[in-house]
Amino acid sequence: MKAVVVGAGFAGSLIAKVLGDNGFRVTVLEAGTETGHDEAVHRFRTALVKSPLAPYRTTVAAPSSDYLINTGPFAYSSPYLRMNGGTGTVWTGITPRMHPEDFRTADLGRGRNWPISYDDLEPYYRAAEWEIGVAADADEQRQHVPVADGYAYPMHALPRTYLDHAVASVVDGQRIDGRELLITGTPQARNGVPVSGYRPDGHLCAGYASCVPVCPENAKYTPRRTQKRWSPHIELRTRCVVNRLHADEFGRVTKVSYQRYEDDTTGRHTRHEVEADVVVLAAHAIENAKLLLMSGLANSSDQVGRNLMDHPALLTWALMPQPIGPFRGPGSTTSIDAFRAGPERATRAPFRIELGNWGWGWSAGSPDSDTAEFVAAGLRGYALRKAVADRVGRQFTLQFEIEQEADPANRVTLSEDRDALGNPRPSIHYGLSDYVKDGLLAAKRVSDQLFELLKADDYTSYKPDEERYFEHNGEPLRYWGAGHSGGTHVMGASKHDSVVDQWQRCWDHPNLYAVGCGSMPSLGTSNPSLTMAALALRTADHLVSHRAEEVRCTMSKAP
Repeated sequence: MKAVVVGAGFAGSLIAKVLGDNGFRVTVLEAGTETGHDEAVHRFRTALVKSPLAPYRTTVAAPSSDYLINTGPFAYSSPYLRMNGGTGTVWTGITPRMHPEDFRTADLGRGRNWPISYDDLEPYYRAAEWEIGVAADADEQRQHVPVADGYAYPMHALPRTYLDHAVASVVDGQRIDGRELLITGTPQARNGVPVSGYRPDGHLCAGYASCVPVCPENAKYTPRRTQKRWSPHIELRTRCVVNRLHADEFGRVTKVSYQRYEDDTTGRHTRHEVEADVVVLAAHAIENAKLLLMSGLANSSDQVGRNLMDHPALLTWALMPQPIGPFRGPGSTTSIDAFRAGPERATRAPFRIELGNWGWGWSAGSPDSDTAEFVAAGLRGYALRKAVADRVGRQFTLQFEIEQEADPANRVTLSEDRDALGNPRPSIHYGLSDYVKDGLLAAKRVSDQLFELLKADDYTSYKPDEERYFEHNGEPLRYWGAGHSGGTHVMGASKHDSVVDQWQRCWDHPNLYAVGCGSMPSLGTSNPSLTMAALALRTADHLVSHRAEEVRCTMSKAP
């Protein structure tokens, strides 16, 4: 059986591996180009500006920045990377499971329910954790989500940072809004000490603070690690921008059209087609929706492109009374999970709190911003070095990931503006409901109390001239994009109000699958990559079982 997978990121690489291991002939079409790990590390080390895209070669034909068209009322500020490995190349590597409540948000008053439960996905969580290599402590995780008895993660939890210990010594056992606080280790898809029977790929995490965008030790999982284990049945074609799917009169997708370019700096390309028995779209929530809309497929429910979600992140930042050694280790190694679930989510969005190890890097541009401030104040030489060392050495940030409910008004459509290949650019209509704004405001008030407990000096400041600033109930707020796009081809129990079924198969097309975070009816409060991986493995199992059933039926009919 011939399968075409569109996109070589998280979901596409995992599904291709399972299909290839089970006899499928798989062609993977990737819009972007390739940047090897060693090349990426070199480019990052020599870049004057250490931006998330600095290590990677990008192309005019498959741009990764200044590509989305925002039409308001709020700015959608979560870009994605179009290259082999996708955004899974630059991700944070944080892999918490979703909370069981997250699968039934409609029952709790907001959003949509999943057609499956946490229990349905739990075996695939375990499979995904072993496939991508997660370091965590099962007993610790059981304090917040169900983890099977006797289960062990493939690697022991990473050690906590000095900041984690300093905060835990004050916060553990305290209460805010009736919730008991506990600092919990965060599951990580980066190499720790393995348990018996697991052999990690790459070196152990050495504590570099460049996990976003590249780990020099290759300790963080990226989809290229899965690609190294692909069978010979899988062919990867890069620089191939898919721009149309062709369906026959029965709704089966028979051909995939794509544009192949060689020159990174122009839109010159050639046109190609490939035939398929099954097609899997794994190109990112926005790109999947764009391709379905361009092809005029899978939209009998009028839900393609709708229900666009993210985690609007609230950042707050402060100075601890004593040095806490930031910029050592991954971006976050612990969290506070007390506000992820509970009756409050019926009236305001829940949130999860990450302790940020990288000072004020994300929140306020440190240490460059600190240096500029002190230079402007006239400091030079030893005085400047001392001031920067004192300021940066006491910095930390709280990162609140706020749930955003599925709202059909938040959507991806096709713009009249065209990209370098002549294809429509994605147009984004995005807003924040009062439910989300109330969650952001509740998070800010929790932050105020945490800083008070820690006796930390609060430097948080949201200014009206900053992008994504707004006021809610008279309070200034600002959000950041978490890079967690989801919801544009939601799964459901009925073809009348969803795009795909529980297997991520399009209701309208029996051999077309749209996979990834775009299928998720809710994002909850956890980074979605692990859930996306679990869903991909579940879909891959379904495809393998479905093919086996077809083979059995064919053999039973043979004379």
